[in-house]
Amino acid sequence: MIANRSMPDSTVIPELAYLDVAEAIEWLCEAFGFTLRLRIGEHRAQLNIGDGAMVATERRGRPGVRSDLAQSVMVRVEDVAAHHARAAEYGARILAPPADHPYGERQYSVEDLGGHAWTFSQSLADVDPASWGGEPGEL
Repeated sequence: MIANRSMPDSTVIPELAYLDVAEAIEWLCEAFGFTLRLRIGEHRAQLNIGDGAMVATERRGRPGVRSDLAQSVMVRVEDVAAHHARAAEYGARILAPPADHPYGERQYSVEDLGGHAWTFSQSLADVDPASWGGEPGEL
């Protein structure tokens, strides 16, 4: 798998939504000892948890995703196109088809049979977060 400074190395990355991302970052770092990996505007941040990571997101609706979801899971895969095809074959509800992003990732989002949101991500290149507006912390 390609390493990308804009994406944590972890294979499975929980995404938890908060009403105030800045407050969540401060609290999670103080209370749990996490460290800020990358801040993305005021709406998103990646936090280090030992050799793992999590993403704090702003709690708001996304197109095709229920607004009451307070969590989702991001999973890094080798081949998003093949993964997407398999998920569709088994009836997963595609929320967003595979798309390339300026932060060096190809991603798609899906809802599973239990109504849980997932994003599958393939690293395409190592991209400096500062090149797309990220503010690096402890990469």
